[in-house]
Amino acid sequence: MFYWIAALLVGAMALMQLRVNAWFWLLAILLWIAGGFRFAGIGLLAAILLALLLVIPALIVALKPLRYALLSRPILAVFQRILPRMSQTERDAIEAGTTWWDAELFSGKPAWDKLLQLAAPKLTAEEQAFFDNEVEQLCGLISDWESTEVWQDLSPQAWQFVKDKGFLGMIIPKQYGGKEFSAYMHSQVIMKLSSHCSAAAISVMVPNSLGPAELLLQYGTEVQKDYFLPRLAAGEEIPCFALTSPYAGSDAAAIPDVGVVCMGSYDGQEMLGFRITWDKRYITLAPVATVLGLAFRVQDPDQLLAGDGAAGTVDLGITCALIPVNHPGVVTGRRHWPLNAVFQNGPTSGKHVFIPLDWVIGGREQIGKGWRMLMECLAAGRAISLPSSTVGFSKLAVRGTSAYAAMRHQFRIPIGKFEGIHEMLARMGGNLYLMDAVRRLSALAVDAGEKPSVISAISKYHVTERGRVLVNAGMDVLGGKGICMGPNNFLARSYQQMPIAITVEGANILTRCLIIFGQGAIRCHPYVLKEMAAAGETDQGKALADFDQAFFAHISFIFANFSRTLSAGLTSGSLPSAPRAAPPELRHFYRAVNRMSAAFALLSDMSMFVLGGSLKFRERISARLGDILSQLYLVSSVLKRYEDDGRQQEDLPYVHWAIQDALHQAQEAYLGVLDNFPNRVLAVLLRFIAFPFGRPYKLPSDALDSTVARIMQTNGDSRDRLTAGMFMPGVEQSPHAFGELAFQLIPQVTAIEARLKPAIQAGTLAPLPQSLIEMPHWITAAAASGEITEQEQQVLQDFARCGDISVQVDDFPQDFDLLESAQKRMQALQQS
Repeated sequence: MFYWIAALLVGAMALMQLRVNAWFWLLAILLWIAGGFRFAGIGLLAAILLALLLVIPALIVALKPLRYALLSRPILAVFQRILPRMSQTERDAIEAGTTWWDAELFSGKPAWDKLLQLAAPKLTAEEQAFFDNEVEQLCGLISDWESTEVWQDLSPQAWQFVKDKGFLGMIIPKQYGGKEFSAYMHSQVIMKLSSHCSAAAISVMVPNSLGPAELLLQYGTEVQKDYFLPRLAAGEEIPCFALTSPYAGSDAAAIPDVGVVCMGSYDGQEMLGFRITWDKRYITLAPVATVLGLAFRVQDPDQLLAGDGAAGTVDLGITCALIPVNHPGVVTGRRHWPLNAVFQNGPTSGKHVFIPLDWVIGGREQIGKGWRMLMECLAAGRAISLPSSTVGFSKLAVRGTSAYAAMRHQFRIPIGKFEGIHEMLARMGGNLYLMDAVRRLSALAVDAGEKPSVISAISKYHVTERGRVLVNAGMDVLGGKGICMGPNNFLARSYQQMPIAITVEGANILTRCLIIFGQGAIRCHPYVLKEMAAAGETDQGKALADFDQAFFAHISFIFANFSRTLSAGLTSGSLPSAPRAAPPELRHFYRAVNRMSAAFALLSDMSMFVLGGSLKFRERISARLGDILSQLYLVSSVLKRYEDDGRQQEDLPYVHWAIQDALHQAQEAYLGVLDNFPNRVLAVLLRFIAFPFGRPYKLPSDALDSTVARIMQTNGDSRDRLTAGMFMPGVEQSPHAFGELAFQLIPQVTAIEARLKPAIQAGTLAPLPQSLIEMPHWITAAAASGEITEQEQQVLQDFARCGDISVQVDDFPQDFDLLESAQKRMQALQQS
């Protein structure tokens, strides 16, 4: 009897995972009942009862006419009745873009080979040359301090270089005079610029991600492309795009800016067009733009466009147009001042401004389709821009802070040896490794032709949030040096401007609570969108057939993930197989992602089943579900990066820290959903299924923190890989370069100190002073006694000089050099 019952449990679990059809289930049930009657002695009556309970339902499901009549048709009717109404705006947002690895994570059984077989992102020879030359030269023309305090913008020389060298046309095809660089190259450029000057990074980033060029490439008419794209590529036009208004921020689809269809006069001719009134704010490059991309809502009260199939429709929807800034009635020029950042950003407005119909991006056919256009273009731009800029200044923070911690002494030892500092440094190094992995994988998706709407939201939210954690940790390590502004401070501007990255391109609260899972649940789920489409089908025969296929595949999907989740839980994660290509040292992490993927898919289905349409209003549950999906994507990115980097063993501490942290966050998000689940019985059951033996994933240990902190403070390939691609200024350009020079000398200084230890212990030589300004006297005394060589004297002198400069903070006259900066700026403007 025991073996017969065990056969039921094991066989059912196996069939669930194999997702066999109903006829196979029917055959298995009959064989199981026959086996019980023959070998387990269950008796004829028990066999008949089991047949009634199991065979008849299986037969109903297996026979299509019975299934249609008794199950599919009634369920479809209920589904059509309770399905929440979806606005066109919501539909456009959900249908915009494509799914990619996010859909694999939603499947409960990720196909790792698809991810691991992708070639590592790599620059072409042309891209590498531009990166090594033009990008390096631009960095040499700018500094964050001068941009902010002197120019309050890029210098005129830097702006001209940006235009002349094609920085504004990196995504524009060569046939229009652009560079036609890859998304990965775009990301590399923004990252490098951001590691040195935020104004430069943003000034280059926006035209290549959220500007009119992307919209023109995807939707513009040939006439529009032929006119605008060469001018944009050559820097003859500076673009901006205006979407946000005072009363439509995160709810961008609610823009109140209106263009009324009417007849008007332009260039001496009467023509059909729009009379637009708008009031926009937060528009990057608007104060200096020459061409304005504008999103507005078209209204046609006089039905002048009725011939276009819009008969009876007054509100035709959001539309995007390109307007020359010198067009009468366009107002630009004034600036916002976002947290002392000096990239050009400001408002634009217009009142009853007439524009021709032909100025709509894509022409007459694209009227009313602007929201979908924006959603699809934002999907690609959001995956590149903010992740790249955040990784850039995070690399600067990690490089500078780790050098400072290794070089700065207190209590006669480097502060980088204190465990409290270890905690902060590990937080920085582990997060940076993960953030850069996410940036690279998301760019790879865009280069693969994807428009990854969900992945871009994950990347934007989690890279910027982890960037905030990283920068805060760096400020804790730097202490007083970090809070005094000036050219010597490499971190204060990032700390000051971090909320900008959190806020723009979809505020992080909105992104987490509404977008990641809100879109992901429908777009990434293999069956929900199909069920919704079937429910909305007007042909009832087709609706029933499509719904039947999707619904019962969905049921099979739920049971498969139930089986996978329970099997993984009962075997403590040992059962889900890792891909054959996985490295032995990380196979357990691949299994962990498989386990959490199945658990996430099951929890998502149960959440949608219990909460239905109200799930989108239960934002904190939706946010936590999104957190699980996001953390699994972050872990996948780290695993892919480790492969792409050639399985560098030195980097394993970063890999372990990043994955352990992400898995723990995924686990806590999962339990957070269950703690707040409305159906308490189901919550308890799901907790047991997923984690029958308690929480399996722990935060990184103190020992791992210390290991990460030590390798961050060790000069070598691992540290260089962690901060690869950032700009490394010379001492003539940036005072904080002295900190890196002092750091490079630490091994030699340590070796000298170790050699002198016997003399110091014997009292014939004083210990090396903690205060570097005392070092020259010590060097003189040590040289006089013959304890150190001339070469060692030079090493110690260089270390003392560079180290002393790096620990200093800036001071200013009473006016903070405002008068001198203003005079320099006015002189340059007069000359230009």
